[in-house]
Amino acid sequence: MLTQTGRKYRPAPPIPMAARHWPTRILTSAPRWCSVDLRDGNQALATPMNPERKIRLFQMLIRLGFREIEAGFPAASQDDHDFIRHLVDGTPEGVAIQVLTTAREDHIRRTFLSLQGMPQAIVHFYLSTSPLQRRVVFHVDEKTLIQRAVVAAEQIRTLAERQPDTRWTFQFSPESFSATEPEFALAICEAVVAVWEPTPEHKVILNLPATVEVASPNRYADQMEWFGGHFSQREAVMLSVHPHNDRGCGVAAAELALLAGAERVEGALFGNGERTGNLDLVTLAMNLHSQGIETGLDFSHMAEVVACYRACTGMDISPRHPYAGDLVFTAFSGSHQDAIRKGLAGWQPGGVWEVPYLPIDPRDVGYEWSGIIRVNSQSGKAGATHLLEQERGIRLPTWLEPEWGRAVQQHTDQSGEELTGPAIAALFDRTFLHPPGGGVGMTGYQMRREEGLCHMDLQLVMDGQPRRVRGEGNGPIDAASHALSGPWRVDRYEERAMDSGSHARAIAFITLVGDDPGSEWSGVGIHEDIVSASLQALVAAINRHLATRSQANREQILSGWPIGEGVIQTGPPGDLP
Repeated sequence: MLTQTGRKYRPAPPIPMAARHWPTRILTSAPRWCSVDLRDGNQALATPMNPERKIRLFQMLIRLGFREIEAGFPAASQDDHDFIRHLVDGTPEGVAIQVLTTAREDHIRRTFLSLQGMPQAIVHFYLSTSPLQRRVVFHVDEKTLIQRAVVAAEQIRTLAERQPDTRWTFQFSPESFSATEPEFALAICEAVVAVWEPTPEHKVILNLPATVEVASPNRYADQMEWFGGHFSQREAVMLSVHPHNDRGCGVAAAELALLAGAERVEGALFGNGERTGNLDLVTLAMNLHSQGIETGLDFSHMAEVVACYRACTGMDISPRHPYAGDLVFTAFSGSHQDAIRKGLAGWQPGGVWEVPYLPIDPRDVGYEWSGIIRVNSQSGKAGATHLLEQERGIRLPTWLEPEWGRAVQQHTDQSGEELTGPAIAALFDRTFLHPPGGGVGMTGYQMRREEGLCHMDLQLVMDGQPRRVRGEGNGPIDAASHALSGPWRVDRYEERAMDSGSHARAIAFITLVGDDPGSEWSGVGIHEDIVSASLQALVAAINRHLATRSQANREQILSGWPIGEGVIQTGPPGDLP
């Protein structure tokens, strides 16, 4: 850092509080929501929205459930003035249009002109109150600034009384509140509210913004609790917050401010706004949702919200953006995938959501479970196993998962790329179902029992040539293993149904172990006939073993198989589906 930090910067002073109550509280209800996307968010765009895009975003905000929307600064531009006029007849019942104005007389008059005929409106005026702004920007003392605020409040009240058909709400923001002395912020708000004479039945809004985030979120909460505890007409005002995100703590500041007594929040979708942005309303709402709080907002189709936001603002969101990014519910880590897979398997619909690494059910915001686990070189057997289940409905035995995981790891290490569901299925096929290099295929079998033994005749294709072999044993697998003998033995075997019904398929899993420590080869077979499935699994495992042998050694093994006579005419076909 090319500066002496201690000389150039100084910490924000603490708020004078003997005791604070917000740290021991918990949030149990949602605040009133106000979207400033169409004003604060719009002015932050390099290319502001045209009327068509503003209307589209306005309609999206209504569908999401916002009932207070700051739609423009009508005295600042003709475009904003015209848009407010358009909303006079285009605003649904129960929705309040909020407009922003300075404390200047001409701005206030133009603001009220834009609102003629509006059914319900919030007139929001502001003055910047911090000592830096008073000294550098306005060159005024505290008394003069309070007088300006009082004059503006009087004008707003007078003009509103001339338009009695509109349901008015008044709002004042001591801009740069976060950097203002608590006593002065209190004094100027008291003076404004005294002009408006609110009642508990008809409150005014005091919006206390972190115009620039200058300290940690706990200090903002202290400011909020101190202000609420000292304001004389607390029951007649609604305390609102408008946090910015200069320190990256906008959402945290809002949550702590709500604990400290705030009742309303202003922000924008995905935190759009100048510099580092406004409070992210999506993240705040979903945070409350994750704590079991009904928010009154509907983000159940998050992908549509993201698409609308991108189209209207020209802005994008990070793939890691909480609750909305493409990767926020995705696990690549093997241990995370294993925990998620087990959590999903154990969760009971209708019960409390308890799945590791997933703070909410992705389906709450319209994302499916199928996209949660993705496989790359950082993943393990759990992720690959989960994707195989999703893609093919194949549930592997636990003992086969490590070998499958090694096959996936080898592939991703070599390719360096992510494995999709179809790629996972294809890799499984060529690893366990149709392994290359062994040269042995099964086309049919005959089985009979005599004197307590199972006699098995197998019709094979070996290096393209038909051949019949035979063996006997205690059961089909034992008899086939004698027919297809080699430097291996069957170590594990499992079979189960994959489907239900008269044409249900069976799946069989076999692992062969060799004489060398750690040498094992597994195979899988799928067929409507369970014996065919089991024999195919055995042949697949043998092919995997043979592919590791030299040509001479392979031929030596194959020559030792007992030769039968003729061609099998009966028995289920051995070809895989």
